[in-house]
Amino acid sequence: MNVGQFPDPIRFVGSLIDRVAPLFPNWGNSPAVSFLILVLFTVFGYTLSRYVVRLVGRQVAKRFRRQSVAQQILRLIRALVSLFFFLIGAGLVGLELGNVVLSVTVFSAVIGIVLAPLVGSMVNGLFLLADEPYEIGDMIELPDGTRGFIDDITIRYTKIFTLDNTFLVIPNDVIRQDKVTNLSAEDERTRLSLSVEITYESDVETARSLIESAARKVEEVLEGGPDIRIGSARYPARPTCYIDEFHDDGVILTLRYWVDRPYKLMTARSRVQTAIWDRLNEQDVDVEIAYPHRHMVFDDTSGEARVATREAAEREAVDSAAVRGEASGSESADAEGDP
Repeated sequence: MNVGQFPDPIRFVGSLIDRVAPLFPNWGNSPAVSFLILVLFTVFGYTLSRYVVRLVGRQVAKRFRRQSVAQQILRLIRALVSLFFFLIGAGLVGLELGNVVLSVTVFSAVIGIVLAPLVGSMVNGLFLLADEPYEIGDMIELPDGTRGFIDDITIRYTKIFTLDNTFLVIPNDVIRQDKVTNLSAEDERTRLSLSVEITYESDVETARSLIESAARKVEEVLEGGPDIRIGSARYPARPTCYIDEFHDDGVILTLRYWVDRPYKLMTARSRVQTAIWDRLNEQDVDVEIAYPHRHMVFDDTSGEARVATREAAEREAVDSAAVRGEASGSESADAEGDP
């Protein structure tokens, strides 16, 4: 076997085959035996690759902090070990290493043309691993509002477990072009907003104080602490209520509060609203939640215009009837006087 024109790893495999093959001169005489040998070497290589991955898995995980990158490296190691023993088996049964490499090259070219979308997903997978928009275990939100946890990132696709306990497999070329919100990046604390509208007769300062205290009693809400930095801005960690807008039906107050974990945002929001509702509906509270209504005011002149209009219409109707009656009488008299 002439392996001088190949790279070092392939040359090493070829030289190994040249040394082992003379020990078994009759292996390639039977096609069935040759096929069995090839299968055995392939299975052995695959099994050994799993043990190799287990052996070096911890070292790779320590070297590469990102779990997704470590998994891709371990997959590559498994593929290389399996390919190594496949090539040895192919050489033992008489397959020329050059033909195998050429076949793989031609096959790869055909696959690249026919399965271009798959190649695109693989390229985008490499960009995802390099850009680090999210990591395994992060909670993300897709453009359609679906939320879930990253279960795995491969070269071709990303696996997501949603909060509804469903499983999504999204090609990397699709998810990389979408607007994906990472709710777990660096700082898992998430800020939420809630609007409460109170009547103009309510005590605004009392309402703000009650809303803030009600939110602080919710378990998932941060009660206080150092300000939270976002970029160059700082925001208070404690729940804070602001006067947002003067609406037609009342004053709109906006509560901003932080949740320590993004995994139960709906639960936290519901508990905050329940706490505010219970607090504002206590009997000793001079605060009333506003709702759309109309306040009708009547004075001494209310209804006079309508009555006057109705009386004028009645008089006009009577006058019209009288005029029609007189006209009918005149026509009758003229008819009787004709010869």
